[in-house]
Amino acid sequence: MEYTPHMETIQVVLDKKLLVAADRAARKMKENRSALVREALREHLRRLEIRAKEDQEREAYMKHPQDRNEARMWESVAAWPDE
Repeated sequence: MEYTPHMETIQVVLDKKLLVAADRAARKMKENRSALVREALREHLRRLEIRAKEDQEREAYMKHPQDRNEARMWESVAAWPDE
């Protein structure tokens, strides 16, 4: 891998079993360990962001719950058409 100025070198402590699994996965994907860890971290951060947005949405709905009439109004739109 070529060094680029926007990357930092860090130290991460992993147990042996996780390290072996990571190295095996990296070889299978034909990438190095650092690339595997970067991609895994990006994916984890993306999931955390989605979870945070879902939590915000859930809190908003709890503060302002939908009333029954509002739900009924959309039933005809959401129903499958008759064949």
